[in-house]
Amino acid sequence: MGNSDLRMALLQAQTRRHFLRTMGSGLGTLFVGTSLAKYAGAADAGHSEGKHLDFSREATTPLSVLPPQFAAKAKRIIYLHMAGAPSQLELFEYKPDLKRLDGQDCPASFLAGKRFAFISGVPKLLGSQYPFRQSGQSGQWLSDRLPHIAEHVDDICFIKSMRTDQFNHAPAQLLVHTGNARLGYPSFGSWVLYGLGTENQNLPGFIVLLSGGKSPDGGKQLWSSGFLPSVYQGVQCRSHGEPVLYLDNPPGVDRPLRRSMLDAIDEIDQQTHAAFGNPETVTRIAQYEMAFRMQMDATDAMDIRREPASVLAKYGSKPGEASFANNCVVARRLAERGVRFIQLYHWGWDSHGADAKEALNLGFADRCREVDQPTAALLSELKERGMLEDTLVVWGGEFGRTPMRENRNGQEMKYVGRDHNPGAFTIWLAGGGVKQGITHGQTDEMGYEIVKDPVEIRDLHATMLYTLGFDHHKLNYSFQGLEQKLTSVKPARVVAEILA
Repeated sequence: MGNSDLRMALLQAQTRRHFLRTMGSGLGTLFVGTSLAKYAGAADAGHSEGKHLDFSREATTPLSVLPPQFAAKAKRIIYLHMAGAPSQLELFEYKPDLKRLDGQDCPASFLAGKRFAFISGVPKLLGSQYPFRQSGQSGQWLSDRLPHIAEHVDDICFIKSMRTDQFNHAPAQLLVHTGNARLGYPSFGSWVLYGLGTENQNLPGFIVLLSGGKSPDGGKQLWSSGFLPSVYQGVQCRSHGEPVLYLDNPPGVDRPLRRSMLDAIDEIDQQTHAAFGNPETVTRIAQYEMAFRMQMDATDAMDIRREPASVLAKYGSKPGEASFANNCVVARRLAERGVRFIQLYHWGWDSHGADAKEALNLGFADRCREVDQPTAALLSELKERGMLEDTLVVWGGEFGRTPMRENRNGQEMKYVGRDHNPGAFTIWLAGGGVKQGITHGQTDEMGYEIVKDPVEIRDLHATMLYTLGFDHHKLNYSFQGLEQKLTSVKPARVVAEILA
């Protein structure tokens, strides 16, 4: 064999791993260096002139519990997102003047300089499609579409002055859940899991449940970990069948065999980590181990058939269905088991009036029936079990709806609907350190614009983090040369007026 043949044989024998390890000044170093830069921020946190807290952990236990910055009122969050943006004017905003002006031409001042998703021409003003009544000792006005939630108004803090700068669903949902209308940013749940970890190491610390027949417009990016390590992303589970697809062993594979397979994979991954030092490799080992433990714990947590019939009836739950009611039962079971962040999405609230499902006087009423009883039951059970005081429950959509009736091309829709209104909407909170039976903020007599105490999305985020024991400025992660945080770079304030 000549020298050239020998050299070719040696080159062919080299593995990709050997190539990357030996090319110290080439692509190997560039690749590894780029990969590690993403994770350096977490390891170095706490060493930059007091600007950061230390969120570093052992790579094998990335979800281990960390203490909050200061004493927290909330230990966990259950976020109930109504995807599509429910109309505050049919639920929470009692506007008798708007009802009196129903059917009249919309004033020109309402249209000048405004951007709408669909409205064109001169639409008609539209009063609420449902009657309102006062409830509780606090005398809160609430639509008759929410009779069960009305029984809990004295536990609820309504923020009626929320606003956003997004008027399309996907970017508005991204802003609500990641603090940024663009893709690639960590969700609120991921930030919480990164900052606090989770109490139950046999379950994911951030669990997502869907209902309503479709996923929210923002898709899986709404529970993505973005630039945070992937272990902090939300895990989508189901309240019927396997909690996570392919969690159960396939035919012919028993638990001891699966254990031996994992041991073999772990050994290979440990060798890879020793060669390259990428912490994401060890994180994946931890995720495989989590999946193995989840086979027992997740199945138990998601099995609502273990609940008494009286409890299921309280929620209106029917095991075997993919429903908001079932998901609320699961949410309470997960909260009891130490899951840090539980996110429910219920699709179908985009009430333009394009068809019966989108009509305020038809499909909207169905959506209300689907969520009213389960939401009230969740609040009731958390309170009865002494958990509401340290569980922050959040309910709301991504923006509001207009006080004008939907029209397109100058023509009214066949069914009754409203267009998107980023200028004013309602979100409510309960438990977890917020005041009970109060309303914060106020809109004008049409429910169109805010006239008192506006609250930005970033203000809501800062306030929610505060209930968990964090100054939002200090929950940071170094990425692309910036100290990234949930509330981004614009000024944000904790809404102290709503805190107990």
